[in-house]
Amino acid sequence: MRLVVDTNVVVAALRSRRGASNALLIELLTGRAVWLCSVPLFLEYEAVLMRPQFRLDTGYAGPALTKFLTGVASVIEPVELHFLWRPQLADPSDEMVLEAAVNGRADMLVTHNFRDFREAAAQFHIHAATPREALEGMVP
Repeated sequence: MRLVVDTNVVVAALRSRRGASNALLIELLTGRAVWLCSVPLFLEYEAVLMRPQFRLDTGYAGPALTKFLTGVASVIEPVELHFLWRPQLADPSDEMVLEAAVNGRADMLVTHNFRDFREAAAQFHIHAATPREALEGMVP
């Protein structure tokens, strides 16, 4: 299974070790599915996680987050953006997530805002799912 993970899922995973977002990232980091990511999306992960407010809220220090991002970078399958499909979504900042999914030939786009993505993703035959749905879809 090939997945694109929205930034809000990465944030949720680091905020709580008990939720589906964290369980999904563990599965992705251990190679149970292919984690697709474009350069713009990875840079967004980094920018959001390194915000002082995020670090204050979660207690993560910069070096721990850098180590986490290095781990992510080591397992992702890079997606080159050959086509930009804008505009497809109401929120322009979400476009890079959809573009990574389309260009990476993702099976699933995992997000907490699946309602925002559902219709546009379906046009490209990509399932927009919550982290829990993604985990259920990974069961053999």
